[in-house]
Amino acid sequence: MYLIAGLGNPGKQYEATRHNMGFDTIDCLVEKHNVPQGGVKFNAMYGKGIIGGEKAILMKPISYMNLSGGPIQEMSSYFKIDPETELIVIYDDIDLEPGQLRVRKQGSAGGHNGIKDIIRRLGTEKFIRIRVGVGAKPKGWDLADFVLGHFSDSDRKLVDEGIRDAADAVELILSEGVDAAMNKYNRKKPKTL
Repeated sequence: MYLIAGLGNPGKQYEATRHNMGFDTIDCLVEKHNVPQGGVKFNAMYGKGIIGGEKAILMKPISYMNLSGGPIQEMSSYFKIDPETELIVIYDDIDLEPGQLRVRKQGSAGGHNGIKDIIRRLGTEKFIRIRVGVGAKPKGWDLADFVLGHFSDSDRKLVDEGIRDAADAVELILSEGVDAAMNKYNRKKPKTL
């Protein structure tokens, strides 16, 4: 069984913001695979279904981004998930162009506070992650204001495509393994006019 955690912030004011790429990808997976909602457990909304032929738990921690580690660690323990082989975390990345993906088997937090908290709570950097690009912060902008802001219409189209790609990447990881997803999605998308 896999645990797929999408990071974000709960509440209407954060919907469709740059920081909610994880939540948006989970919503995409729920819709695509008709995953019934299981309610709230360990300060996270969750549901169980089948994705890529594997049992999967989809979760959105509602503890706010910087405290994502607690719900993920508790859900992993409860469902006996091995974080190093059965956990996938999806989140936003300002170092990638809008809609670009990066799939990794492990790595540092790279300055992302949600990932820092997960690494701290799990005691390992070894877990699969899918980063969805939201574009770089403009010079002089406050980082929090930027990641909690909304996209331009043109970036929104790219990001919506990135969210669908991230959902497809989850499916590919579960059906064919993380290497297959890395080979398919870790390449730069051509710029469209």
